[in-house]
Amino acid sequence: QVRLVESGGGLVQPGGSLRLSCKASGSIFSITDMGWYRQAPGKQRELIATITRGGSTNYADSVKGRFTISRDNAENTVYLQMNSLKPEDTAVYYCNAEISPETIGGLGGPKRNYWGQGTQVTVSS
Repeated sequence: QVRLVESGGGLVQPGGSLRLSCKASGSIFSITDMGWYRQAPGKQRELIATITRGGSTNYADSVKGRFTISRDNAENTVYLQMNSLKPEDTAVYYCNAEISPETIGGLGGPKRNYWGQGTQVTVSS
């Protein structure tokens, strides 16, 4: 079984910072792209940042210059450093990873997307 577990959410004042972590565990053969999404109340889930295994990144315009995505391939972990937080950043943040699970015999199975359970980020004074 493959699992993604996020941590690091919480309550922060406007202008503050938070760092989210997401660790993948289980029978993993390989991980390609990893990313962070968020969903605010009454809104659709939106993609905010992605990172390839080689470290290439992309960001939504709404977070560019404030958020930084990074990953540790040895630890199967992706991070999201969030600075200059605004009230409109309030949402549940989800990590996502494209994972090839390890099959019997040590081979890689078909890639699929896995999701974490989400972590709440609230920006408020």
